[in-house]
This record gives sequence, C-alpha cells and structure tokens, in this order.
Amino acid sequence: MSGGYHAARHTFDPRRDAVWRALVRHHFARGIGADDCVLDLGCGYGGFINHVTARRRIGLDVWPGMAAYLAPGVEPIVARLPDLAAVEDGSIDFAFASNVFEHLPQDDVAETLLALRAKLSPRGILTAMQPNYRYAARAYYDDYTHVSVWSHVGLADFLAAHDYEVLQVVPRFLPLTLKTWPLASPALVRLYLAAPFKPFAGQMLIKARPRG
Repeated sequence: MSGGYHAARHTFDPRRDAVWRALVRHHFARGIGADDCVLDLGCGYGGFINHVTARRRIGLDVWPGMAAYLAPGVEPIVARLPDLAAVEDGSIDFAFASNVFEHLPQDDVAETLLALRAKLSPRGILTAMQPNYRYAARAYYDDYTHVSVWSHVGLADFLAAHDYEVLQVVPRFLPLTLKTWPLASPALVRLYLAAPFKPFAGQMLIKARPRG
C-alpha cells in the first residue's frame, strides 16, 4: 500500500500493537518454534512480526515506510506480492498473511500461493487472517483498497484448488477492525480468544500447507 493509504485509512495506533502482542502471546506463539523462520506477508506496522519469538523474522510489504516500525532483528523486504524473489527457497517455517489477500486480485493471490510453495520448508505452513465477507459484508468495502471478496468457504476452496491442504478453518476469529473492540486490552483479547461466542467477529483464520 502507498504512504497515502497509511496516512488516510490505516494510521498507526498503539492500541493495535497491544492487541497484536496479546494475539501472538495467547494464540500464534503456539505454532511457532524458537528455531523457526517466520515471514509476515504484508507486515504493515509490524504488529504481528514484532512480537514473534523465532530464530529469524522477516517482514515483507510494498510500503517502504514499514521498515521504520519493525523491531530490531526483523529483516525488512520491500516488494509487491506475488514477488517473493528476495526470500530464500525452503527457508520459511511459518508464513503469515493478515488482511492481505482481499487487497489483491485473485490472479495475484494464486501467484502468491505458487511462489510461496517454493519458499516454505518441509514443515512450513501458511496462516491467513482476514475479513470474512459472509460476516462483514456491510463494512467490507469501507476500505477502498479491497479488490477481491473472500469468505471462509471461498478461501478454503481456493487454497485447495491451488494444491494446498487446508488444516484449519475458523469462520469467526476476531472482530473486523480495532474500532469494534470494546477495549483493546491484553486481558480482553485473551478472554475473547477463549470465548465460545465471539461478538462482532468478522475476521476468519485459515491454516494450510502445500500438498506433497
């Protein structure tokens, strides 16, 4: 995304960083080993990758300004998806894409999945978190950079059609935006993750890995 997008639509908010810290600690950290290499596709302000503990951390984004927000030790790569040429083949154990695929045409998502196959290690997986159109249709296009529509059914089928094995589908994982959190506190994030009923949930979570 351009600098104008970050100035107008996706401004830096320290509350978002607190939410990410809690999400990594109470959810994502269980799937990341200390010796892993983690790639954050479309890392933005680094909310996810900055709080990951791993041997190697890489943040990739088309926005050059992201480098100023990345924590020490996080390697910045400025590139537009599906360009993953700067990432070594077979090096990535955990690839993460938060609110990325809806910003890309379907053809670019397909090319990203193809490129990512070569970058993932034998144990590598992709975790995608993003708006679920089935539960967020009313606000989905409030973000003017959304160009493709995904539901938990559609994205899972798309992954399968592009030779990925879908490991987990969570249709309602998190609220759509920070604005829909009643309070952005680590304690509430932890409670929300554990709750069987998730009010305001408009984001889904899908995990997958290449077949073969």
